[in-house]
Formats: sequence, C-alpha cells, structure tokens
Amino acid sequence: MSRRSVNVLGFLACAALLGFAYYSQYVLGLEPCPLCIFQRIGVAAVGAGFLLAAVHGPGRKGSLVWAVIIDLAVVATILVAARHLWIQHQPPGTVSACGASLEYMMKIFSVGEVVRKVLTGSGECAQVSWRFLTLSMPAWVLIAALGLGALNMWNNLLRRQVPR
Repeated sequence: MSRRSVNVLGFLACAALLGFAYYSQYVLGLEPCPLCIFQRIGVAAVGAGFLLAAVHGPGRKGSLVWAVIIDLAVVATILVAARHLWIQHQPPGTVSACGASLEYMMKIFSVGEVVRKVLTGSGECAQVSWRFLTLSMPAWVLIAALGLGALNMWNNLLRRQVPR
C-alpha cells in the first residue's frame, strides 16, 4: 500500500470520527460541550493534514514535513482530550459551574480568551452522558488520536515509499 493510500485511510478514519460525533449530537441527542467542540476541530485538522498529504503525494522530504504538521494537530487533540478526561475525573463539586455557550463566548470574547476559558473547563465538561466499554467520548478521542498519530509517524516518517 502506498504512502498516499495510507494517508487517505487516515483521512477516512478522521471523517468517521467526525461522522460519529455528529451522529451522537443530532441522532442520539448528546449536546457537545466546548471541549468536545475543540476535540472535533482537532480531529478535523488531523484529517485535513492526512487529506492534503494524500493529495500532495510528497517524496521523502515532503513526507517529513507532513508528519510534523499532522502530529502537531494530533498532539493538540490529545492535550484537549486529556484535559477533558482530567475534568471528568475530578470529584463532584470541584469543577466550576457551567459557563456560557461557545457560540456566545465567540461573540463577546477574543479567540484567545475563548480558548483560555474553554480549556479551563466547566461543569458541563465534567458531565459524562455517553460511555462505550466503560470509556467516555473524550477517552475514545484520546485513543483514536494516539492511533492516528502512530499511523502518521509510521507512514510519513518511518516507512519507505512502496513503489506504485
């Protein structure tokens, strides 16, 4: 399988993750908290990196650049998911009360202030309303991001190009 094909698979995995997130929101009725939205943005950035790397079809040096770009998005996604998990595992009552919606905050604060406020978390981010195999959604995002990061590093950094 070529490097380009594996990058397409990485993109499709990200598209599937986002598809499930929107299915959870619009079909299952699970409203995303601000940290969930940031995780979606991270997964979308990872997917965009995989897609652009696939379209570009770079040589060895270009693949190194794409490996770094994609893994920067992966690391950001992992950090947000880890922060979300940390908030979810705090004792009840120790996380601040729910704040304003992300949409409202974007209207009244600068982007930097919104990011800072969202990453500090709130009560709505501590609530676990969905689990699969005992893990909450941010745990699955963390696992998926780790897997996507490993796939990216193997495909775009460590492996030699397979002839077409």
